[in-house]
Amino acid sequence: MALFVRFLVFTLFAVALVQLPSVSASKGSSKYPFIKGYKGNNTCPGRYCGRTEAGGECGACPRGYAPDASSMCLRCNSSPSFYDWLYLGFMALVPLVLHWTFIDLFCRPKRCLCLFDLSAFIEIVLSALLTVVLSDPAGEMSVRSCLVEQFSDWYTLFFNPTPDYYDTVYCTQEIVFPLYTMILIYYTFCLVFMMVLRPLLSYILGDCQGSKAIYSALYFLPILILVHSVLGGIIYYAFPYIIVVVSVITSACHLAMEEEQKIPELLKHSLTNARSLTILLGHWLLHAYGMISITGMSHPSFHAPLLALVPFPTIFYILTVKFTDPSLVYPFKTSSLQGV
Repeated sequence: MALFVRFLVFTLFAVALVQLPSVSASKGSSKYPFIKGYKGNNTCPGRYCGRTEAGGECGACPRGYAPDASSMCLRCNSSPSFYDWLYLGFMALVPLVLHWTFIDLFCRPKRCLCLFDLSAFIEIVLSALLTVVLSDPAGEMSVRSCLVEQFSDWYTLFFNPTPDYYDTVYCTQEIVFPLYTMILIYYTFCLVFMMVLRPLLSYILGDCQGSKAIYSALYFLPILILVHSVLGGIIYYAFPYIIVVVSVITSACHLAMEEEQKIPELLKHSLTNARSLTILLGHWLLHAYGMISITGMSHPSFHAPLLALVPFPTIFYILTVKFTDPSLVYPFKTSSLQGV
């Protein structure tokens, strides 16, 4: 039996050696026209491969270019669509909202709170303006972009073709130019401006005011960069629904943290307390932003009236609080049940 196994292994090895020269020869023959990047063919393999000149080798197009139907790399001269601008606005708002959230958690004096909120706003505005100015065309308040056509445009890394199962044609590029790199540059500027401005403000105020908010930003900004690098395409298509769902949940959490869970007290506190009113208005603005992103305002006469539903989750919570708060549903104390 052992002799038979050895003979079988030797036979297979010999067959492999015999076939190897023929396989190598076939790789250079005209049977496989895709060798050397499909040079001279009409179209390139893969979805995102192109060539910069007729008859040239296939590969990744230069930054700011995209292959057309004939695999020629053409310069993108489009402007971002309305949805693209909404996406960029969402990505710009995320660090601002996180900054304000952690500042509200860790900065108790009202004066410090306002100053740090203003500092965070200035950092975000400067980062956004500088990102747009440095984008192509540089020095102008405009952005040149390629059209986003499908989900796979965000992940060209996974579409490098291997037409002969041997040679890989590398065509990884930024088809969604500049939506991918623009966000990374913006987050980098946010980190730089925060490290320049915020510690100075904390030093001027004394007692290391706001230091915890700074440390928090040093965590969540790199996390945002990582999340965008991996899930940029998913966020691009899901951000309107993320805004709506998160704004509804967080507004409910905010109202649930109020001490008095009764309709008159909730209404009075929500409308008279400056902090509570500011938080609710912020949630309503985000909710409206999400609704605009979902509808795209393609039919303004129909979609615009839908914005009147923005306060509905808050009103619904206040009107139904008596059905959800245990102290109102069961108006007795557990101590009264002792001895029963």
